[in-house]
Formats: sequence, structure tokens, C-alpha cells
Amino acid sequence: MSLLAFPIDHIAAGVTLLAGRAGPEALAEALSVIEKAPPRSYTTPWGKRMSVQMTSCGRYGWYSDSSGYRYTETDLERGGRWPPMPPALRHLAGEAAAAAGFARFEPEACLINVYGPGAKMGLHQDRDEADFGQPVVSVSFGRDGRFRLGGRRRSDPTRTLVLHHGDVLVFGGPARLMYHGLDRLDGPTHPVVGDRRINLTFRRVEAVH
Repeated sequence: MSLLAFPIDHIAAGVTLLAGRAGPEALAEALSVIEKAPPRSYTTPWGKRMSVQMTSCGRYGWYSDSSGYRYTETDLERGGRWPPMPPALRHLAGEAAAAAGFARFEPEACLINVYGPGAKMGLHQDRDEADFGQPVVSVSFGRDGRFRLGGRRRSDPTRTLVLHHGDVLVFGGPARLMYHGLDRLDGPTHPVVGDRRINLTFRRVEAVH
């Protein structure tokens, strides 16, 4: 179905919401990746265990331990390469980015965060990538998430956006380095995902030449 059939809401400069854009095929592909590379809780460089469980697919995956935050081409705990990024997910990310005004987005990594009851993600910037000219595409499945949007400084005012199952959020340009986080889960359980929220974020890791 064409993107024109879905609402496109420009939340702020560089932030676009495509409500309900991600369908059952994308969810099935995400669950397939989770089965191949089960999520687990990483440790921050400061020794704190994250409440969110994470895994990845694509050329690169994201990893955290006492050595810091970084992208890796291999799964350092499981061994071997990260699972390939399913074509349906790659297509969804590129199509959503184009609808938000970022043409020819080619993600190299898809980070998959699994939020159980009580899990959250504090305010942070996505800045481990080489090219901040490329957007981040975020896809939500399962329970609603209370997503907090801020500015380029941690002290900037924030606003809350409730993301529902199937919503796709794209942020780039002036919003690429905005602080953001996930305060808590909300709403009923989902018939497939249960009491969890599954969040996919697509990123370009290397610089685009």
C-alpha cells in the first residue's frame, strides 16, 4: 500500500510521524530476527545493567560494555555475524525516510530494543554514527510507548509523544541529534507481542560519499 494512504504528521522540524505504517509483515520479520539472535540486557560503560533488552540485524549491530558504546560487525556474545536485515524491513525504512524528506536512505544497522514491563530508556542522543546527515527511522510494535522528545541539549524542554503499534517515527536534519527517550509503556497488551514493546531503529553507520 502506498505511503499516501497513511497519515503523515510533521511533529517538529525534522521529526515526522507515519501513524500505523508498519504492518504484519514487518512485525513477522522483526520476530524472526529476535528468534535468530535473542535480545539480552547490555551493561553501560559505567557498569549499570540496562532494563531494555537489545539485539540487531544488518551489516552492523550495536553493543555496549565496559569498553563503551559502539557498532560491531559481529555479535560479540553469540559469535558470528548479525542476522541479515530482512528486505521488508529495509524497504520500510527507506520508504518512510523518503516520505519524511530524506531520499535514498540505506540503513546498515537495525537495532531492536525489547521493553518489558518497567523497562525504559533515559534521555540520550544517537551519536555513534559517522554521518549525522542521515536520519534515524524508528518503528514501534506492541504496547504503546510514552516517547519523550527534547532538543540538542539535555537541559532543553521536552514533550511527550505516545507511539502506538505500527507507528513509524523519522527524525533527521535539525532533529538528528535531539535528546530522546522512552519513559514507560502504556495501554493494553498486544495479541502478538503481549505485554512488551518492540522498537526497531534503522541507522546508517558509515559516512555516505
